Amino acid sequence: MKALAENLGDTERVFLIGAELQGGSSVDARESLDELAELASTAGAEIIGDGLQKLARPHAATFIGKGKAAEFAEHCRNGYVDTVIFDDELSPAQTRNLERVFDCKVLDRTALILDIFAQRAQTREGKMQIEMAQLQHILPRLTRFWTHLSRQKGGIGMRGDGETQLEVDRRRILERISRLRKNLEEVKQHRTTQRRGRQRSQWPLVSIVGYTNAGKSTLLNALTGANVFTEDKLFATLDPTTRRVRLPTNQNVLLSDTVGFIRKLPHQLVDSFKATLEEVVVADLLMHVVDAANPGAAEQIEAVNEVLKEIDAGDKPVLMVFNKTDLLPAQNGNLNWLRDFDHAVAVSAKKKEGLEELMSELGIMLRPIRSYLQLAIPQGAGQAIARLRAVGQVDEEYYEGDLVHLKARIPPHLREEFERYIEKDLKKTQD
Repeated sequence: MKALAENLGDTERVFLIGAELQGGSSVDARESLDELAELASTAGAEIIGDGLQKLARPHAATFIGKGKAAEFAEHCRNGYVDTVIFDDELSPAQTRNLERVFDCKVLDRTALILDIFAQRAQTREGKMQIEMAQLQHILPRLTRFWTHLSRQKGGIGMRGDGETQLEVDRRRILERISRLRKNLEEVKQHRTTQRRGRQRSQWPLVSIVGYTNAGKSTLLNALTGANVFTEDKLFATLDPTTRRVRLPTNQNVLLSDTVGFIRKLPHQLVDSFKATLEEVVVADLLMHVVDAANPGAAEQIEAVNEVLKEIDAGDKPVLMVFNKTDLLPAQNGNLNWLRDFDHAVAVSAKKKEGLEELMSELGIMLRPIRSYLQLAIPQGAGQAIARLRAVGQVDEEYYEGDLVHLKARIPPHLREEFERYIEKDLKKTQD
């Protein structure tokens, strides 16, 4: 079978298998399997077919029933399938048993996502995060590769007499994970230093979150003029990008793009990407981008919210951004479901529509971060007045004698600069 498969071309031929577990719905199971197909295509595979099975609970030995596994295996042999991918995480024992049944490589959803991430990571940090996640996934599965090996005798380069190859590999992987953790901790410290610098500037941090392929990078490009890579594929970008933007309220804001979320996101990835996801945890505001044209938008919103809870960011203020409105039918263009959220806007990042409303809403939501002051500045201090207008938002201004009276919102770190002119702190009385 393998020789014949090789003659069919270099593209990996895959068969997908999902399960509808008791308490779930056939629609959700189908949508998840369709998403798995998108993931496999993103990884460069050719989808030969797929299958679903209803289960009360996963089978301990083969996840799906033995009879169904044999049925799918026959289909795979007829289709010269190279790899079978399951839509759920498999145990090491299940993987070993299934490879005997299918007589080909068997992967789970986690391994597939990790493979895509490995392809997509560009920065040193991203590559380290992915490597650690992959090693954490491989570690409990080492016996799959080495059960056939006999015990080795001691010798040069061996720690002790009788150590097995399995033990050598396990030790090496654990050592590598330890080094990666140390390196990523250094990255974390570097980010902390950068963050302290931002805190001194008191520029609010807005983290852009959302389901993968919702259009986060396209939106960042549209708002800031950045040149972040975009592609109509899952996980087109992994590495975070931060850019500054100036709001109509005359406020500087930092926008940070983050890795896209997905349902059944592997815990290894959440753990490995904590250094990156910290930008979400410390953000002043989350901008949750939703693909409004996706039929499963509601489920995608819930999947993102689950990950936010997992990283302790579920209580952050959120601006819902319903993107890709240009793909909606005309009759659905009003997005009635915007009423379900306290703060929500509809945009088309691709066509740059609705961005003014988005920027305005950002200004409103971020306004409480600024100090709201009443000031009296001598008309002769023209430089101070110009400075205030440049760095703050002046709500009210009138002249009385030699003084200019102003009500303005300014970044807290600039308060000391105008301290001599402050008449009243309006923080307690602002809207």
